Amino acid sequence: MDFPSFLTSLGTSFLIFVILMLLFAWLSRKPGNSVVYYPNRILKGLDPWEGGSRTRNPFAWIREVMSSTEQDVIDMSGLDTAVYFVFMSTVLGILVLSGLILLPLLLPVAVTDDSIKSSVTNSTTQVAFSDLDKLSMGNVKEKSPRLWAFLAATYWVSFVTYYLLWKAYKHVSELRAEALMSPEVRPQQFVILVRDLPNLPKGHSRKEQVDSYFKAVYPDTFYRSMVVTDNKEVNKIYEELQGYKKKLARAEAVYEQSKQTGKPEGTRPTVKTGFLGLVGKKVDAIEHYNEKINELIPKLEAEQKVTLREKQLGAALVFFSTRVAAASAAQSLHAQMVDTWTVIEAPESRELIWTNFKIKFFQRQVRQYVVYIVVALTILFYMIPIGLISALTTLDNLKKILPFLKSVVKMKAVKTVLEAYLPQIALIVFLALLPKILLFLSKAEGIPSQSHAVRAASGKYFYFTVLNVFIGVTIGGTLFSTFKSIQKDPNSLVTVLANSLPGNATFFLTYVALKFFVGYGLELSRIVPLIIYHLKRKYLCKTEAERKEAWFPGDLGYGTRIPGDLLIVTIVLCYSVIAPLIIPFGVLYFALGWLILRNQALKVYVPSYESYGRMWPHIFVRLIASLLLYQITMIGFFASKKFYYSPFLIPLPILSLFFVFVCNKKFYKSFAHTALEVACRELKETPNMGHIFRSYIPLSLSSEKFDVDQSEDDALSQASRSVSMV
Repeated sequence: MDFPSFLTSLGTSFLIFVILMLLFAWLSRKPGNSVVYYPNRILKGLDPWEGGSRTRNPFAWIREVMSSTEQDVIDMSGLDTAVYFVFMSTVLGILVLSGLILLPLLLPVAVTDDSIKSSVTNSTTQVAFSDLDKLSMGNVKEKSPRLWAFLAATYWVSFVTYYLLWKAYKHVSELRAEALMSPEVRPQQFVILVRDLPNLPKGHSRKEQVDSYFKAVYPDTFYRSMVVTDNKEVNKIYEELQGYKKKLARAEAVYEQSKQTGKPEGTRPTVKTGFLGLVGKKVDAIEHYNEKINELIPKLEAEQKVTLREKQLGAALVFFSTRVAAASAAQSLHAQMVDTWTVIEAPESRELIWTNFKIKFFQRQVRQYVVYIVVALTILFYMIPIGLISALTTLDNLKKILPFLKSVVKMKAVKTVLEAYLPQIALIVFLALLPKILLFLSKAEGIPSQSHAVRAASGKYFYFTVLNVFIGVTIGGTLFSTFKSIQKDPNSLVTVLANSLPGNATFFLTYVALKFFVGYGLELSRIVPLIIYHLKRKYLCKTEAERKEAWFPGDLGYGTRIPGDLLIVTIVLCYSVIAPLIIPFGVLYFALGWLILRNQALKVYVPSYESYGRMWPHIFVRLIASLLLYQITMIGFFASKKFYYSPFLIPLPILSLFFVFVCNKKFYKSFAHTALEVACRELKETPNMGHIFRSYIPLSLSSEKFDVDQSEDDALSQASRSVSMV
């Protein structure tokens, strides 16, 4: 990409961002849009604007975000969100401290050399350079003493990263401990998940087996157990019942609305009884839905009893009367054999993946390896189309494949815009197809909680993006453009790939700029959710529940957001010394991200679970992976420059591995388990164990006719006396 195209890309991206920011300032002041721009505050019963929408400064949100504290984020969106901002601020610190040294040191060293002129005349490696490449390490001659500055810079970036990551790990560890020491009663701190129950003794039920075992081991603190059941059928009936209740509420709302707009007695809505309500006999909708509900309620109750008594699985939730007992049990070995009585801390009730509880120990191990193989194959097979996309979306290649485009591409304005945006947009759209597949595969491993599945999918997505976007684009584009040269001289492959790194920096500069200007502009303005909400509200929503469902924002989406951020970290780190000009773009990305996403966390997104910072060790490991890739890239690049002292960089990857080893030994166990010194803190009130127990009963196994006392004293205890329970 030439310099004018780069400036066009940057300028238009910035212009789009300014337009979207002004749209946000205007649209967010409209009272009718408050549920789109302030849903988190509304759900917590707070005033969306804190002073009124009319008199409010349209840019007051920036001041509010800058003045917000970490505790404000925790109060509004939970500890996981606060940990995400620790990650953002840590990376921002790494890039700022790196840039303060690298930019004034390396840019003058690079720009005053003239290696590019000699490279252009090399007939073997026909690599195109632009004016931007003169600011990179590629402009420094081979064996030049100037390379010492770049070698020292490589060490500087590494040590800054070590220092700030250590501080961040310690800080997040303290945040997690503080949250878990809270005097508030949190149900999950009193529960453990037990899987891989042994075969039933003759004449005993699962309930009796679990109760007798844990009463013997924890006679003073064991409260009761809840044996997990196969809820497939009861869930199906429950969901059907809830569907008819929603349809009934909608039909009643339509009927009430007709009284106001038509006849005083109103017009009763009708529905066809056939497939999807499109065919069949036309009947009164309210009466029809009431009949269906009355049919399903006894059917649900009957299936609940069958499920409680006859569909018990080899897993259970065990409840303790103290936090210390539950924390101690969760990290204890309960059987000599590793595949029997396996125990972990129970996740929150809202994030349990019930269908995975029944999967046995060795089956989980096999599934995990199978999923790893499938993901590895996915990465390899995706690399081919992504490599082709990066190569084919260049204008020169498009003109060869589609000759009719030649006349269009000759237009200067069209050429500049296409060259600036086409490859990046094609890449972003292509990547959008993948996350759901990876989440499905992660759940298929047998993971018991949604937060753990999201972390696992996030890790897979990160390695995918690094291998396919960063490495795939770099290698794929280079091989495609220099194939004939490599074919003539195969030994030049390494040199060609090394020399292509500075040339690819411009692509990644525009990629990062597009991500933070356009991506964060769309995030702040929320144009798409706003349009969807108003369309649904006008044409589809009839009840208050439907309107809430239309504007409910969901969570921050860590499964895709964190890998996307880590990809930017990887790109910026790997090019920080080779092409230091990328550092300000990385700083802008994380500074804007911190500002805009903090606003969204405080006012928009609603967390769907709370894992108390357990995502941090996963983020940390992938940050180290990015650092290792950076260090290995620099070793290879220095070697391609035939710098005799490049072996001086070999200790860096070893040091990184040692650093991650020390951090894991010091900090990781407190994330895998709750420390007993944390769990032993006093509570401000005696926990209501009945309430804690009921919070874990699946919705499909509780109904209006099974009230609280009956479900505990009758249904559950009866199941204990006969065969089993929930």
